[in-house]
Amino acid sequence: MNTHILARKILIHGLLLVMVGLLFGFVVPHAPFSRLALGAHVQFMTNGILIIVLASLLLKLPHDVGGKSARVMLLAAWLVWPMALSEAANAWWGTTQMLPIAAAQAGATGGAAWQELVVKLSHIAAGLGLVAAWALLVAGFLRHPAIATDKDT
Repeated sequence: MNTHILARKILIHGLLLVMVGLLFGFVVPHAPFSRLALGAHVQFMTNGILIIVLASLLLKLPHDVGGKSARVMLLAAWLVWPMALSEAANAWWGTTQMLPIAAAQAGATGGAAWQELVVKLSHIAAGLGLVAAWALLVAGFLRHPAIATDKDT
């Protein structure tokens, strides 16, 4: 599968994340821990936009990002979903270990051990995936020299 096809798949993930974030915004005031629900809404929106930007760069600018790197970027987009969904669930769970500042502001008292583990693992996996994806993106752009135009010379 070529980079262009993978970039379109990444773009679709970003667009869907933003759409889910917009819809989840209606749920925020009704969640038991609305401050944590607001955090989930923000996660859906910002990560969706981040992934849209990543895909747009791949689709529109010259780069040297290969297929394996684009697959890692797609994997990062996939890993954002469990993280954002765990934050949405956390609006009802009230876990405190991974997001202690938001949990304190929300008045959360902590979730069951398995809930804390779900939130923690999904955040760690998504964080590592996004760091790897952006590192590969930067490397792909650094390897590709800027194209000189007549105005530049």
